Amino acid sequence: MAAGLSVLIPVFNRDVTALVTSIITQAAEWTGPLEIRLLDDYSTNDCRRLNRLLAAQPGVFYEELPANVGRATIRNKLVNKALHNWLLLLDNDSLLPDGQFIARYAQALRTQPTARLFIGGTAYEAAPPADPALHLRWLYGRAREMRPAAVRQRDPTGQLTINNALVAKELLGQFPLDERLSGYGHEDTHFGLALAQAGVAVHHLDNPVLHDGLEPAETFLDKSRQAVRNLAQVLRTDGLGADTRLVRAAARLRRAGLASVAQRALAALAPALRRNLRSAHPSLRALDMLKLSWLLAEWR
Repeated sequence: MAAGLSVLIPVFNRDVTALVTSIITQAAEWTGPLEIRLLDDYSTNDCRRLNRLLAAQPGVFYEELPANVGRATIRNKLVNKALHNWLLLLDNDSLLPDGQFIARYAQALRTQPTARLFIGGTAYEAAPPADPALHLRWLYGRAREMRPAAVRQRDPTGQLTINNALVAKELLGQFPLDERLSGYGHEDTHFGLALAQAGVAVHHLDNPVLHDGLEPAETFLDKSRQAVRNLAQVLRTDGLGADTRLVRAAARLRRAGLASVAQRALAALAPALRRNLRSAHPSLRALDMLKLSWLLAEWR
């Protein structure tokens, strides 16, 4: 019998009907058994009422948590519940790009049967959103996250994102996501660095999902601040993450004895940087400066 596939989707305040329906439509492209597992991370009642209806679909399993546990913990819980040896990790704000998404993963596994991890990537709409408040998240996605497989493969673990990953279950059993990282960000960085240290091969594919969850600039900035806190924690506890561009910039300032001066100067600029990032024409350089200020304050 062909290997089975468990599609694992953590849900938080998102109607995932369109995503689940698309997967069901393509399920026959995976020659083995396929299940879809949805685990709700304490969404609103309205959201949960919508997604509960999906449990009526054959092969769809829906459960709810009594409290919010965060991104790393909920993925680990889904991994433990999965029935099959191959896992497809998807975020709840993803959409499938076409009718061949599952087929491309099945073909990749047939072509590289000894592989244990494939990363498909993420795509964003070509045109900016009509709402200026969404421009920062769209720009960041297009410039920093939307990269072809050939580019990502040059730094395979550094370009790793947990969203849209086909992974052997035993690999996530060996390297579970770090549940010490609360909130948003860098659980995939920690995972990628752990794989790099263990010499695990990562295979990047051009099989992106379409990101369908643009957030207002202020929400994205709050999440970015959480991510910087997580990065600082990883640095303090494990010494991991030192190869990221943000950390290299902070490390140079620390070695030169300029960290405190730079942090104060950047903190003084923070209101102007935030105004730019909330505008219709945000600059990613302004975001980088703001994140550097946060890291210098957190990394002590």
